[in-house]
Amino acid sequence: MNDEKWLQQAVDLATGNVGAGGGPFGAIVVKDDVVVATGVNRVTRDLDPTAHAEVVAIRAACAALGVFALQGCTLYTSCEPCPMCAASALWSRLDRVLFAANRDDAADGGFDDRAFYDLLASAPPAQWPTAVQELRLDTSVRPFRAWLDNPARVDY
Repeated sequence: MNDEKWLQQAVDLATGNVGAGGGPFGAIVVKDDVVVATGVNRVTRDLDPTAHAEVVAIRAACAALGVFALQGCTLYTSCEPCPMCAASALWSRLDRVLFAANRDDAADGGFDDRAFYDLLASAPPAQWPTAVQELRLDTSVRPFRAWLDNPARVDY
């Protein structure tokens, strides 16, 4: 395993991204000891709050491999994934995620994701700063019925 080598490349990507005007985050997706894709934080550059390095790398890896699930791949990231990136790693079915700096290091650097971790762990969605609430319709489950009735669906 070349875990330290790949992780160092993620850290180098993050450091280089700062020099290019981006955020201090970098990520690499590796399969069979080969880099499939890389990503850097592009939130301010792309005006996209979801353009975190991990998400960018996951999107690029899926495109490069022509898949929506990254079994057999490892995500190396310069910092502990935020809740959005951790969920993205789970949804993409990566085998592993390795990170260099942790959430406390990120907080010391001005990126305090602990508030999101704490919020997700302690408060129901209706109490979040952006309230997430159910409004039940008679047609609420219609899309799922259509999905289950579709013999051409691709399960994921």
